[in-house]
Amino acid sequence: MTTKSFGDRLDLDVLAAMKRPSGLFWVALTVSSLMFITGLACWGVQIARGMGVAGITHPVGWGVYITNFVFWVGIAHSGTLISAVLFLFRARFRSSFNRSAEAMTVIAVLTAGLFPLIHLGRTWFFYWLFPYPNQRQLWANFRSPLEWDVWAVTTYLTISAIFFFVGLIPDLAIVRQHATGLRKKVYSALSLGWKGTSKQWSHYAKLYMFLAAFATPLVISVHSVVSWDFAMSVIPGWHTTIFAPYFVAGAIFSGTAMVMTLVIPMRKILGLEKYITVDHFERLAKVMLFTSLIVSFSYAVEWAMAYYSGNPYETFHFSFRLLGDYRYFYWMMVLCNSILPLLVFFKKFRSNLKLLFVLSIFVNIGMWLERFVIIVTSLARDYDPNNWGNYYPSLIEVGITVGSFGMFFTFFLIFTKVLPVLSVTEVKEQQS
Repeated sequence: MTTKSFGDRLDLDVLAAMKRPSGLFWVALTVSSLMFITGLACWGVQIARGMGVAGITHPVGWGVYITNFVFWVGIAHSGTLISAVLFLFRARFRSSFNRSAEAMTVIAVLTAGLFPLIHLGRTWFFYWLFPYPNQRQLWANFRSPLEWDVWAVTTYLTISAIFFFVGLIPDLAIVRQHATGLRKKVYSALSLGWKGTSKQWSHYAKLYMFLAAFATPLVISVHSVVSWDFAMSVIPGWHTTIFAPYFVAGAIFSGTAMVMTLVIPMRKILGLEKYITVDHFERLAKVMLFTSLIVSFSYAVEWAMAYYSGNPYETFHFSFRLLGDYRYFYWMMVLCNSILPLLVFFKKFRSNLKLLFVLSIFVNIGMWLERFVIIVTSLARDYDPNNWGNYYPSLIEVGITVGSFGMFFTFFLIFTKVLPVLSVTEVKEQQS
């Protein structure tokens, strides 16, 4: 009886994960698809009836839609962290998460890109944002934060998609060898004639290193641009220089938590426990803890800057966050982002995947609330008391938000069945 090598077993296990879905998979896909359809239906109602169906009103002109945009852009950043930054630092546990994180990045950026368009109201005029020659002399206003977001998201999506695809090429060639019929033709085309020669591997290694080094600054630049949407204004609570590093750390924090939310159940459903171990999750949990401490420090710095500045408007604003109408959102944010992650200091906690899964959900809730608190509280209480007013999301906005999560989970579930969820060649390289 011939004993299969580690590489052969790995190939078979990854290919088995791509085969006919289980009943649990269909249940998850049905739920996420219904959420997605609900969001599309709500968006259709908004297009038909106008922006009046949303809760957005004066003075809060940015609400749940921009909150969702910042949240999903943040989720996307962990893909670049895990794939590019950890690759440059030669972190060995990276190979267990990088493929899922890269897929999550592309899907999250696509999801984020929808919300500025939804926020426009008249979505069909989105092409006005692009500086193309026209006889109507319509030119994009490059001083507008909306324009910055368009180019930031487009750039990040382009680089992330290329980085994701290049990493897939050797694994697609493995799938091609075992596929038949139409699937074989599709994977043959996508693998770009990969044969695994030494010359191909040499070019591949150089290209992958270049893309990793090129993508790494995007973690800082793209979310810094998103933070400038707020920091360039003069609204209390926004006009501060800490926003760029604060937003970057928060993005990595929320994205790392989302990787756990996705991969912990995925490894169980697809039977990949041998390759994605508890030790790998322990190390990822430490990254999450580290970014949580940075975010918590940023909260403290915000308070210190407000009170030491002597600016009565800044002082009042942060008191409003603490004790005002949105205080429950603020304290829930602190609980989820600063207090609960401290449990990761205990080894028994960070080696328990069920507890890590629950914690990751709380972190994502907390990070969504952080974006909501930053956006809504500042607009609800600006300089002039005659201009004050509270914002309450409408059912349409809630439905579109639910639909965005449905879109994200639906696309990720499809990814697990059409592409290898593990970087086969990297796992083999570590075992050699």
